[in-house]
Amino acid sequence: MTRPVEKRTVDMQIIGDWVEPGTRVLDLGCGSGLLLDYLVQTKQVSAVGVDLGFAQITACVRRGLSAYQGEMTSFMRAFPEKHFDRVICSRTVHELADPTGVILEALRVGRTLTVGFVNHGFWKNRLNTLVQGRKIRNEVYTTEWFESRPANPVAIADFEHFCEAKGIRIARRVHLAGNWRTPCHALPNLLAGYALYDLAR
Repeated sequence: MTRPVEKRTVDMQIIGDWVEPGTRVLDLGCGSGLLLDYLVQTKQVSAVGVDLGFAQITACVRRGLSAYQGEMTSFMRAFPEKHFDRVICSRTVHELADPTGVILEALRVGRTLTVGFVNHGFWKNRLNTLVQGRKIRNEVYTTEWFESRPANPVAIADFEHFCEAKGIRIARRVHLAGNWRTPCHALPNLLAGYALYDLAR
């Protein structure tokens, strides 16, 4: 098993543990539908995804998933409050042009919101920037600066400050070490490579 698959599997397992069986789930930035398919198979959820990419939506449809191609905030506005039991924004938040707007709208249409992201404050990222003086390039941040991914990298400290400033309640959180498998219990903004949050209003 390659390392990227291991990372994605751990991410899915944690999210899967938080999802109640048979509930309604919306996946923002669903990609090819790997996570949604996993939740449908393991938790029998009623699932829908939204993504800008045509190829990603096509891949979802091939998996037999309901998916919408378009801008996620506009898509969510079509639904009443608390329509979904859970909204998921996994490995997407750092690419959002308006993370505040998306997260607040997700908390309107969903009873809970799960957010997962790479911790930009991880010590290896800091060291890489200090030594090279350039945008980080590694197996997580694979693109050049001019390819704009990630567009808006976020650290754990940034995200928790955001939640406090916006009055968002953190119901639970999981921080994983740099291997994305081992729990990180101390100094997560420095030592954690990946973070997952369960949010509510």
